[in-house]
Amino acid sequence: MRRCVLPIAAAAMAVLAVSCAGSHGGAPESDESKTTGSGQDSRSGQSESPSRPPSPESVAADELGFVPVLMYHQIVPEPQGVYDRNPDDFRAELERLAREEYVPVTAAEYSTGAMDLPAGTHPVVLTFDDSTDSQLRLGVDGEPADDCAVGILRDVAARHEGFRPVATFFVNGDPFPATGGRKALAWLHENGFEIGNHTLNHAKLSALPAAGVQREIAANQKAIADDVPGARVLSMGLPFGIQPDPARLALAGSHAGVSYRHRGAYLVGANPAPSPYAASFDPVGVPRIRSAGPDAEDAEFGSSRWLDKLADGTVPRYTSDGDPDRISFPEGGRAEVAGEHRERARPY
Repeated sequence: MRRCVLPIAAAAMAVLAVSCAGSHGGAPESDESKTTGSGQDSRSGQSESPSRPPSPESVAADELGFVPVLMYHQIVPEPQGVYDRNPDDFRAELERLAREEYVPVTAAEYSTGAMDLPAGTHPVVLTFDDSTDSQLRLGVDGEPADDCAVGILRDVAARHEGFRPVATFFVNGDPFPATGGRKALAWLHENGFEIGNHTLNHAKLSALPAAGVQREIAANQKAIADDVPGARVLSMGLPFGIQPDPARLALAGSHAGVSYRHRGAYLVGANPAPSPYAASFDPVGVPRIRSAGPDAEDAEFGSSRWLDKLADGTVPRYTSDGDPDRISFPEGGRAEVAGEHRERARPY
């Protein structure tokens, strides 16, 4: 795997860049920028508060802080490599996120900035690569098995009010074979999960010409659309974390009459991602954090260590002000706000 590693020091956190490789480019304009990956409104399922949110100061709001985008592969009893986790460890990580007042959002909600979170809470993006049965396996009753990732996520969410059971699944051709791709993808879409593109054949995009890159992505786009008519695919998980050349092909292109337009392309990364409102946000290569315990191989790049740093303030954490119409952050950070968001900036 190619890892995107960015050294982080306390004095340099405010200018952390997103991408370590490839050319940079802006996100394509889209009228879908305020939708979730499933085509639902980002505020669905959340009750509206009858009163105004508390002051940003009272909750230490920082909507220019960093966001953990966590990466998962297999959730199996006997992990075979550093990218696997067992169900107990996966559940424990979700429980930790709930205790620390994280609220799951989809990759599309994060990359478009369509995050409407309660004051004082923090967004986390849960992403799953390769569309394996350990992630989603439906039983004869049509519900997720208790020991698959979705079953565990939904159980944890049921035990913690406000912990949304949503995630983004970067799928390949022939997804979720035990259930069947059409049935599994339809279930995900109907239940508010995001379906993202991971290429048809898990291709190493840097080894392909531009036409080949677009063929791999567009063919998978078509396969998803055929299985789930009406689904909008807004996020791209880069196989092996490797960008195509040019990198912008991960965001937009076409082949054989099929076009794709993504709002974020996700690396196999090693650090938290910047706020989507920050000038350092770059949709062409969003870093992710591999889920890993504190003593795992390369633990310094894993989720346990990064969540520690986010919790103790070593890394400034995105904290919501509870008002989706403003972007609140401590005074002195205005220069970091991306130009298109400055009218909503409210330093305090």
